[in-house]
Amino acid sequence: MSKLFSRLLTAAALASGLQAHAQDYLKLHERAIVVDTHNDVLSEATLKGLDIGTDLTGRAMSDLARFKKGGVDVQVFSIFCDDQFGVGSAFRQANREIDSLYAIAARNPDKMEIVTNTAGIEHAVKHHKLAAMIGVEGGHMIEDDMDKLDSFYKRGVRYMTLTWNNSTPWATSAMDETAHTWTVTPYGLTEKGKAIVRHMNELGMLVDLSHVGEKTFWDAIHTTTKPVICSHSSVYAICPVPRNLKDDQIKAVGANGGVIQVNFYSGFLDSNYAPRVKRFLAWHKTEFDSLTTSGAPQYAVNEYLSKKYPREADSLRAPLSLLIDHIDYIVKLIGPDHVGLGSDFDGIESPPQQLDDVSTYPLITRELLKRGYKPADIEKILGGNFIRVLKANEQK
Repeated sequence: MSKLFSRLLTAAALASGLQAHAQDYLKLHERAIVVDTHNDVLSEATLKGLDIGTDLTGRAMSDLARFKKGGVDVQVFSIFCDDQFGVGSAFRQANREIDSLYAIAARNPDKMEIVTNTAGIEHAVKHHKLAAMIGVEGGHMIEDDMDKLDSFYKRGVRYMTLTWNNSTPWATSAMDETAHTWTVTPYGLTEKGKAIVRHMNELGMLVDLSHVGEKTFWDAIHTTTKPVICSHSSVYAICPVPRNLKDDQIKAVGANGGVIQVNFYSGFLDSNYAPRVKRFLAWHKTEFDSLTTSGAPQYAVNEYLSKKYPREADSLRAPLSLLIDHIDYIVKLIGPDHVGLGSDFDGIESPPQQLDDVSTYPLITRELLKRGYKPADIEKILGGNFIRVLKANEQK
């Protein structure tokens, strides 16, 4: 046999193997129920007049066609407004976003339906529709009023993040606890905060511990009687930022029976991201200073500059392998039953390389297979773990 013919046979065999591998991960991804517990496109769409029922390529990371392409079966849409909204405006803004989601669903009845429980998920998946769920990102949106929490539940909200970056009079955030700037109440949950957690348990609304301070985290873990979620948080040991979870917190979520959905933000995945961003902002200091002086929050300034200078911003992104490293870390610490996906798409300016938008989720399945994960465990990570926790929180 000639060397050339031998090489051609080897190349053909390799190509055949790669094609078979591609079919394997795509088949597994299609078979799994894929759940993402945190996407901010709704607040982006509401504020900017965009419609996720249309093609938003180039304007947003998410739309209905790309959810379908990415194999997403269940999307929890984040209801978000920042600390510029308070008593008298935050609850109203949240309801405006919920109204928007219901309107989108009404316009696209063949593509999506709003669901509130595992039975609804099963129905939507059976009929090849996106199961749209609702999560409120920040307890400030109930405006310190338990009746507003009940109202959210009745409208279909099935998780609430106890705080965003801003604290409430009943719970302190990771940002405030770390910066030591909160002086209104002691750190953690007040008695009212603990009552809110207990009431969420009674309602069947998941307690979300992303964004909360460590003291709030531990108070909530010791108060809840149901499994919790961290809808979009990553690992502190790999990337030590206040929004990430330390080992003892990860172990506590495991012991609680909860699930940690790994956040895709480069800044929460890669400890070298912040220095790269600092250099990027220094290159555009004049614009950065002008925007911040005008009162724009830094996350909005970063997003603006990233979109204005996409090639530079692309070079800052974390490698995809680091996202899998965070999943690996949690699995090795507490097992494959307590980790999932909480992308934060459309709430972040820098997802990992290759994960450009919601159409790219199959790459995660591919990478998990490459790492040697069993298909059954991959199905848990892709969505099964969240569905288990949702079921455990449902009213009996």
